[in-house]
Amino acid sequence: MAKPVVVIVGRPNVGKSTLFNRMTKTYAAIVEDIPGVTRDRNYLDAEWEGKAFTVVDTGGFYPEPPEDIFLQIKEQAIFALEEADIILHILDGKDGLTPSDMELINLLRASGKKVLWVVNKIDAPTREERVHDFYSIGTDELWPLSAATGYGYDDFMDKLISLLPIYNGEKIHYPKIAVVGRSNVGKSTLINTLLGKKRLIVSPIPGTTRDSIDSICTFYGRKYLLIDTAGIRRKGRVGYSLERFSMVRALKSIERCDIALIVLSADEGIVEQDQRIAGIVESYGKGAVFLLNKWDLIENPEEMYKNLGKELGRKIWFMHYAPLLTVSALEKKRITKVFPIIDEIMKERRKRIATGELNRFFREAMQNMPLPKYKGKEIKLYYVTQVNIEPPVFVVFMNYPSALKNAQIRYIEKGLRERFLFKGTPVKIYFRARERK
Repeated sequence: MAKPVVVIVGRPNVGKSTLFNRMTKTYAAIVEDIPGVTRDRNYLDAEWEGKAFTVVDTGGFYPEPPEDIFLQIKEQAIFALEEADIILHILDGKDGLTPSDMELINLLRASGKKVLWVVNKIDAPTREERVHDFYSIGTDELWPLSAATGYGYDDFMDKLISLLPIYNGEKIHYPKIAVVGRSNVGKSTLINTLLGKKRLIVSPIPGTTRDSIDSICTFYGRKYLLIDTAGIRRKGRVGYSLERFSMVRALKSIERCDIALIVLSADEGIVEQDQRIAGIVESYGKGAVFLLNKWDLIENPEEMYKNLGKELGRKIWFMHYAPLLTVSALEKKRITKVFPIIDEIMKERRKRIATGELNRFFREAMQNMPLPKYKGKEIKLYYVTQVNIEPPVFVVFMNYPSALKNAQIRYIEKGLRERFLFKGTPVKIYFRARERK
């Protein structure tokens, strides 16, 4: 069966994300003493005593949400319950039982799922007397622990894994697709549309997505791992620690993806921050597709496409290989066209050219490329070989590697693309010295 799912729920600021971080041995969930910091569900794999499972961190449960976005947080927590094999309800040992706790307790009992009632912020044996107040919820078993210090954690985890269903450990690789872009360009709306369900919180408030969120998407039997990232902002505009942490998270999401869908706002054009994001994707060697979102707002699409295409080529010239697609995540227009492009780019990233074929191309290309002198000496390029894929990496052996100018390097890359394509992926070319013959 599939990997078991453990969902952590509770009202705001009771320590859900701290426990999530301890269980997953990461700092993946944002932890800050501000109610409502964790907004979307956050998924990560975990393991205890050789048993693997997935942990889901959820936003705080508000029985009567004060504003619309908190109502969505409550909805997300309820959605997560549907996926759970086991639910961990985190209660605050310092604050005691509250009406909000009781509303969630009633909801959990009605779900029929297995629930472990965890009393957090119990960091010493002398504090365990606080647990007695919670037996009024009608359970015979409470688990006192401190997510921050680890007190009581081992016993709690032993109990948790004893309740987990059997998992066969099968691992399947899916293409990892990061959806990146500056704040409020429609990344979460795009993923919700691709998934066909309300997976991520959508709000007109910039910066709504603070964590990086993973989702599995199926398209005609093929599966893809979609990563929604926090909007990347200019360094000068990144304010307090929470925003800085989100930017780091977005960078890490790019680092672990195969292909980045770079979402642009069609009604705003190509701005400086779009250039910066594209540069990050290119520097990590990831495949890329540019998505001009909010195309439904464009009045003269044919003329705008031509103008934006020129602007993209001028401002993000270093990623000329990345295809451009116009979409409307809100109106669900041309969204599914991204999957055939993703498949094509994945194939190009894994392409390996035989050394013989590569050097036949290389000899032909060199005939039309004049080489400068190096300290009065002739430059010789001996041969080229491909040393890696994802992205394709080539090494050219020559006598004076430092002598080549950017113009010659671009000429070689252009020739490689004209002969072998490499659509949607960067190509890395390195030059190494070899003794003259």
